[in-house]
Order: sequence, then C-alpha cells, then structure tokens
Amino acid sequence: MLLRRLRGRSLSLAEARTALGGVEGMDDVLIDEVLAKFVDLGYLNDEAFAEQLAMSAIERRGQGRRAVVQTLRKRGISREVADAAIADLPDDDAERALDFARSKARSVGGKDYDASLRRLAGQLARRGYSSSVSLDAARQALAEAGVRRAPFSRPAPSSGVRFTPDE
Repeated sequence: MLLRRLRGRSLSLAEARTALGGVEGMDDVLIDEVLAKFVDLGYLNDEAFAEQLAMSAIERRGQGRRAVVQTLRKRGISREVADAAIADLPDDDAERALDFARSKARSVGGKDYDASLRRLAGQLARRGYSSSVSLDAARQALAEAGVRRAPFSRPAPSSGVRFTPDE
C-alpha cells in the first residue's frame, strides 16, 4: 500500500506513518519497522523531500518563504528540517515578488490607485511574501505599469444626510 502511494507522489515520514496507521492490523511496532525499512531503502527522506517541496514552491509557484514554511509544516516536516530547507533557498524574495507583481499589475490596475495597490499587495501576501516586500513590489510594479495615484481633487459630494445640533 505504501509503495503504491509513493508511486503517485512523495510522502513525508509523518504522512507515511498516518497512511500505515489506517491499515488494519498495523500496530506501532510494525509501522516503525516498515518506516525504518523504507528509510534504509531511500524511499522516505524528509530532508530531500523538504528541499524538493521548497524549490518547487519557489520556482514553479513563485511563493514566498512564509508560504513555503507553511506548506512544509502542513506536509508533516519537522521544524528543524523545514528551517534547514529554507536556509538553503536563495534570498531573492523581493525580486520574485516584483516579477510576480509586474505580471499582474495591468490586470489589477484600474482607475483607483489605492484599490489596485491593495489588490496587488494582497495577491503577493497570499503567496507568502511579507507585508513590506508585498507593498514595495506592488508600488514599483504599478508605477512601471503607469498606474498612478490621482492628484488631490475635491471630495465627493456628501450623501445628503445632515446632522444638526439639538436645540
């Protein structure tokens, strides 16, 4: 059963343990023996798996470090292994965020600069970039795309509701 699961996609040790725990007749001792055998054969390796996931998240999906750590933790990778995988990544979050922001600047750009900035910065934040990196990249990409804040103009007319003091 575990071999079949590993053919479909890589698993962490925690995911493999969970999968084996669902098999009828498997106790903790037997699960530990099977996992040890799979580790010895090289089928399960959390360090290599974490590096693979981290590089995939960075290169294919353009995610930031926070999103990568979240993905690793969700897949059952220990904090120490996740930290080591993150430490090996290139420190180019700002460049990747700006590349993504440039690709999306025209689609979020509208008449309202502030709304465009919020949308683009929100997209970057959901990809796992820090708020400062997201805002800087969004501002620069919007400026390069020609989306600018409108000069100050007269305030919009009021709704017509007036509040008067009680007499």
